[in-house]
Amino acid sequence: MSTVTFMPRAGRGASRTTDAPPALSRRQIALEKRIRRLTGMAIADFAMIQDGDRIMVCLSGGKDSYTLLDILLKIREVAPVRFELIAVNLDQKQPGFPDHVLPEYLTALGVPFHIETQDTYSIVKRVVPEGKTTCGLCSRLRRGILYRVADELGATKIALGHHRDDILETFFLNLFHGGKLKTMPPKLVSDDGRHMVIRPLAYVPERDIEKYAAMAGYPIIPCNLCGSQPNLKRAETKALLRTWEREHAGRVESAFRALSQVVPTHLLDPTLNDFVNLKADGAPHADGDTAFDEPPLADPADRRFDPADDEHD
Repeated sequence: MSTVTFMPRAGRGASRTTDAPPALSRRQIALEKRIRRLTGMAIADFAMIQDGDRIMVCLSGGKDSYTLLDILLKIREVAPVRFELIAVNLDQKQPGFPDHVLPEYLTALGVPFHIETQDTYSIVKRVVPEGKTTCGLCSRLRRGILYRVADELGATKIALGHHRDDILETFFLNLFHGGKLKTMPPKLVSDDGRHMVIRPLAYVPERDIEKYAAMAGYPIIPCNLCGSQPNLKRAETKALLRTWEREHAGRVESAFRALSQVVPTHLLDPTLNDFVNLKADGAPHADGDTAFDEPPLADPADRRFDPADDEHD
């Protein structure tokens, strides 16, 4: 069962309401500019959006997805390509879910939206033992439903609100608990090969999103309505990253940068390197034994990690 509402798209540069928007402080302007810049860089670096795309923005009611929709709307106004946005929310029938919040918010915003209603809550509660986290099964069910909805709406891209910290947390969770070097890529094709998933906030630190959402006053819907136990390992990893940010300047940024500067020849995976047949053939190797060199310091001119971005104003 689903409810569908399509609002007329506001023209480029049109205001969201008939009232004049409140004046923004210098801090708000700087923060929005920083998030837009980082989002635009991620979109460009990973070729996330092309002319004519119809992008399904998955809106949960949390700070990340609200910020994603907001920033994509602002980028669309000045983008060199034209693309459509449609916000989609999955109402999973958790007890106490305020199903009026998102329709009212999106209607006032003038954004086309679709509310998909599926009672996955009952399925999860029936299958998962009491006291165990329901997040794994819930996310799998949600993913399948959203893929189907993307087909029905003719969406060419599915945009998720995962940010820099989500990507780093996933990397360390796989490293510490899964024995894999793996994380959330900014852009990927679904398992069935039919859907393109993008994460435009991939470069944006969570602390920026927290401040931006607080300033915007989004009508946040709590994510614990299902009564599920929290993902304790992810919470521990998040706390670890926050400690590093406080106590070791630059460590988190360096770890994130490492995800885009991989040297496969200096890892131990035999599927990446044919160690059995590796021979000293007298020909120079570009990477060679540079693993023994002193690691270079982070480049302060790196456009993703401008020191000014880390000022806590």
